[in-house]
Amino acid sequence: MKKEYLPIGTVVLLKGGTHEVMINGYCAETPAFPDKTFDYRGCPYPEGIPGDSGVALFNNDMIDKVVYEGLKNDESINFLDKLSDIVERTSKN
Repeated sequence: MKKEYLPIGTVVLLKGGTHEVMINGYCAETPAFPDKTFDYRGCPYPEGIPGDSGVALFNNDMIDKVVYEGLKNDESINFLDKLSDIVERTSKN
């Protein structure tokens, strides 16, 4: 089943979170979890990325609430559709 992704710039509140996070990337990885790819990379909203810290990695199922949905235009819709296809083809089931 194809994953649905939210557009860049979307602001969310994560489950158990107290601070909003803005999506700024997709398919994020970290050395802390070498065999895991997260759906999103985000930063604290409205501060942005302060220095080398403040990056959040999370999946769709970790989102409690969409506070604001980022721009959806033809270009972003096309990109997210291609991203979903690539993830579907390459995911390990």
